[in-house]
Amino acid sequence: MSVRPYLLRPDDGEAYWFLGSLCTIKAGGRHTRDRLTVAEFVNPPGFAPPLHRHHVEDEMFHLLAGTARFHCDGESFTAGPGDFVLLPVGLPHSFVVGPDEPLRALQITTPTGFERFAAEAGLPALERRLPDPGPVDPAALGHAAARNGIELLGPPPRA
Repeated sequence: MSVRPYLLRPDDGEAYWFLGSLCTIKAGGRHTRDRLTVAEFVNPPGFAPPLHRHHVEDEMFHLLAGTARFHCDGESFTAGPGDFVLLPVGLPHSFVVGPDEPLRALQITTPTGFERFAAEAGLPALERRLPDPGPVDPAALGHAAARNGIELLGPPPRA
């Protein structure tokens, strides 16, 4: 597999509406020889994904703007701009975005694969402003998660 250098501008990349958040893939398996995925997320205030664990990937976040309270394997901590969070493979985790502003973060997963989950569970983002997230079909999300090595464990945490 031949990989070439490239430049993506701020709005470039494959973008999806994923659980009511904007997920833009900056690098995926085809760009990194299946070593990692880098996605830029914009999560609305108060957003929280279901409690879950990855069976294949370590998940990391580098926060660019906003705040979030991360929960992982019985520990909780609040992170803000410039902070880096590691959520190791196999450990149950989630987070809650602060109430005052969207969270903008780079999500890094290694090895690659998260981009397939975002594409399967999300919708192509034709516009890049945060929409009304609408309802999420829990069964469809659960099936997409299972096919991509992610186990949904429970509801999102409360703030």
